[in-house]
Amino acid sequence: MNISGKNHLRTFLFSTGGLVAVLIILTALNALIGLIKLRLDFTEEKLHTLSDGTREVLKKLDTPVTIRFYASRSTPEFPTPLRVFADRVGDLLDEYRRASNGKVEVIKIDPKPDSDAADSARLDGIQAQPLPSGVPVYLGISVGFLDKKSTIPAVGPERERLLEYDITRAISEVIAEKKPVVGIMGALPINGSPGGMNPMMGGGQRPWIIANELRRQFEVRDVPMTVENIPADVDLLLVAHPVGISEQTEFAIDQFLLRGGKLIAFLDPLSFHTTLQQQQNPMAMMMGMQAPQPSNLPRLLAAWGLSFDTDKVVADSRYRTQINRGRGPEDLLAVLSLDRDATNNDDTVTAQIESLLLPMPGSFTGKPSEGLKMDLLIESSTESQLVETFRAQVSSEVLKNNFAPSGEKKLLALRLSGKFKTAFPNGKPEASSENENSDAPKAAQQSSAESLKESQRETSVILFADSDILADQFCVQVRDFLGQQLVIPFNENLDMVLNSIEQLAGDAELIKVRSRGAASRPFKVVADMQSKAEARFRSRIAELESELSTASARLSELQASKEPGQKFILSPEQQLEIQRFQRKEAEVRRELKEVRRQLRQDIDALQNNLKFMNIALMPFLVVVAGISVAIYRKKKTAAV
Repeated sequence: MNISGKNHLRTFLFSTGGLVAVLIILTALNALIGLIKLRLDFTEEKLHTLSDGTREVLKKLDTPVTIRFYASRSTPEFPTPLRVFADRVGDLLDEYRRASNGKVEVIKIDPKPDSDAADSARLDGIQAQPLPSGVPVYLGISVGFLDKKSTIPAVGPERERLLEYDITRAISEVIAEKKPVVGIMGALPINGSPGGMNPMMGGGQRPWIIANELRRQFEVRDVPMTVENIPADVDLLLVAHPVGISEQTEFAIDQFLLRGGKLIAFLDPLSFHTTLQQQQNPMAMMMGMQAPQPSNLPRLLAAWGLSFDTDKVVADSRYRTQINRGRGPEDLLAVLSLDRDATNNDDTVTAQIESLLLPMPGSFTGKPSEGLKMDLLIESSTESQLVETFRAQVSSEVLKNNFAPSGEKKLLALRLSGKFKTAFPNGKPEASSENENSDAPKAAQQSSAESLKESQRETSVILFADSDILADQFCVQVRDFLGQQLVIPFNENLDMVLNSIEQLAGDAELIKVRSRGAASRPFKVVADMQSKAEARFRSRIAELESELSTASARLSELQASKEPGQKFILSPEQQLEIQRFQRKEAEVRRELKEVRRQLRQDIDALQNNLKFMNIALMPFLVVVAGISVAIYRKKKTAAV
């Protein structure tokens, strides 16, 4: 008895001691792991990992940057979805703080109405968003560095994919020593005409909206088409429809790129803007002005492995635009109204772009040269065709009647990045006879030995196959309201162009900042099942409508064959036709109900399987694994 009691006591002590030992080991292990700075991101799209471009920007910080994140979390009316989103934003900012080695300070502020925090938000440029109840809430970010500040006035789930880019761009802006310089070159009057007057157009012409927007963020310079050397302080060159560009000017752009400059070029086989201006201006027609000419950068594109057809424009039956030119609605196949399917949704330039208008664009072909990487930005649909520019301007009916889709997508915009090689290996080309007396500065002359052959660091070029996207008439409505210029965009041409300029004019590392994946993960299998079922519905409904039309035509035919005095009496044939149609309609409706029922059963079964896996299967597997380990250990102990 005593021996049995001693055994029980020993078993109890060993069990208790074992539990205490396990507890001590787990506590020590947890403390040890807490000291190790190891973070693993197992999400498919790396939602909790900063891009390489962001990390490179943070490495440049030698003075602390302060990020103030305003979110009205404690406001009772603050919607739960925004509260959850604010938590994700806070987690992302914590990643910035960790990756900066203390150079980024994150301050999270909860501004209540009529509080000092609300006043601070307004001073930082954060916009209050009124809820339906009228209560103002705040959700925005302010980035400060020394005496400079950059603000994201309002953040929301709809722009979550670009949130990291927005924050990194704001940091890049405040740490920049000066405003980037953007040079504008080309045949389009982006900066307006001298004194606001354009003698060729017979009236005043003020700067385009794109020029006004650029001056808010950058220092803007005019760069003439006759230049033979791009000024050294220009960071980004915007070339808009360079009609008749000379070899010397292309050489200047070539050397500008090899020095590390950035380029955005808008080429065009047919400037629709210029065409319309000439058609609307009888004075220009009387003066015998030359017909609109195409633009190209032939030598540069060839060196980059690309080509641009200046004789053809892209027509697309899917993206055609309907307009009224006084003769009723017309479908213009060569004026493209593009949607989200035409853009690269994973690139920060086009990720949030939903609507674009490209009047008579061209297209790029070819593969980038060695050392260059090409990123697609915009493309047509497979229902597109290249047509001659003169055919695109004739009657829309003629174009539609002769339209033959190629089945291939056309490249409308792209970005090249990497180390560029010169398009002029023999040095600067000699000036043609008409340019020998130009007023280009003699100091700009470069010999073959002096010219650069390859860029020393990576740079980028963005190419658009249309220049009309810059013109006010194709992207905004401009109205005068109480002496102020009111701009109303009707598509996102302007947003896309500004995205491109902001990306290239800013820190070079911004190009490497990817758009983030969405935190919400929809059930794609369920969505596919619903889409297939809906396609079946549409097919059966179309069949029913077709049969209804046939039956109606048959009834009309029978009605027309009756005597005048019997128009309102149904004949036996009519009665039989109506009964046949009613039976068919009931049959189709039963089939539609069955398809819907099967769809619900499939979705319910899928959801039940997911619930079983999450609620029962995984815990069951853990239990089985635990029991298996216990049995194995017991057998091993018994064998000893």
